[in-house]
Amino acid sequence: MSKKIWGTIVSSAIIIGGGAGGVFWIHQQAVDELAIAPKLAVASSKEVDKSTVANTSNPSNKKTRKQIIEDSQKKVVTIESSDGLGSGFLYNNKGDVITNAHVVEGSQKVTVRTLDHQEYQGTVIGIGEETDVAVVRVPDLVKMEPLTISSAKAEVGDEILALGSPLGFENTVTTGIISGLDRSFEIEPYIYTNLYQISAPITNGNSGGPLINAETGEVLGINSTVVKQEGGLGFSIPITSVLKQVQQWSERSSDGKSAQTIRDNSSQTSSAELSEAEGLVADFYSYLSMNDYVAAYALLGSDWQSSTSYAKFREGYTYTSYVSLEKISSKRKAEDELEVSAVIAAEERKDGEYITSRYNVTYQVGYENGQIKILHGQGKKIQ
Repeated sequence: MSKKIWGTIVSSAIIIGGGAGGVFWIHQQAVDELAIAPKLAVASSKEVDKSTVANTSNPSNKKTRKQIIEDSQKKVVTIESSDGLGSGFLYNNKGDVITNAHVVEGSQKVTVRTLDHQEYQGTVIGIGEETDVAVVRVPDLVKMEPLTISSAKAEVGDEILALGSPLGFENTVTTGIISGLDRSFEIEPYIYTNLYQISAPITNGNSGGPLINAETGEVLGINSTVVKQEGGLGFSIPITSVLKQVQQWSERSSDGKSAQTIRDNSSQTSSAELSEAEGLVADFYSYLSMNDYVAAYALLGSDWQSSTSYAKFREGYTYTSYVSLEKISSKRKAEDELEVSAVIAAEERKDGEYITSRYNVTYQVGYENGQIKILHGQGKKIQ
């Protein structure tokens, strides 16, 4: 065989052997790579376990609907007054119960009955004249845990619970949703503004009971059945619109005196007039704090209103969020005129921030057409 042929055979064998060796090396390299932990696209079994544990090791502490109802019922009461029966609920640890004004109207003392059928005596320490809201203080309920008040407004579609004693059936719960917002009307002597419209059935005896967020257990409003229902509709007063007034009543009545006692603490006519004048000024600032500028403007005398339009009056308080009375006193200035002096603290918005400013204010108060009015006033900022 020629040397040329032998050279060809040897070269081919080398090439074939080299190829086989390469295939074997690639195969072995692949096996070695697969023996190493999987990369990128596939997580290890240990990593999967850790992820699963991370998602299940912190179960939600959210209460069930049943738990929310049970907890809420303990803080809801039935109120019996000389004029009938209604509901109410604890809102602070002073034993103060929020209810409707029409539930306790004409009464200084009422009977309050809790979930366990215990009866206690309560005193009306604050009551609205045009706003259908009142506060009853029950000393025996001091330090009892109150309901949590929501700081947010409800929205259409929010699920709600209405608690109370409809037709005397105590501890009743009805369910529904917020079906409308900003409903307003007047049913003498009360003015209802920006109400929640609800689908939960309510009736006589529900008045004053809480409207509760079914998801959080927080109070959204105060149910009011004085409003006639048509087609299964009910209405509730937003708690955010009256909370400042309610808190003011509680702060002013730390001694537990009745609302009537606060307004008229003397049998002498002159003292009663002074007390009425002070109450008028207090109501004026309460309305401003509630952004009820119409009611506040209505307390001004004809001379003041003729020199200051409602639009200008409202504009003057646009940047004031809340006003509290620190001191108040009164004296007779003339035969038909009283002078009320006070120190107030006002939360005012300036440059996007709220600051508290204090003022000395003085008002002249008198009667016009048989109604007591604020005739004139002036104020000076305390530096």
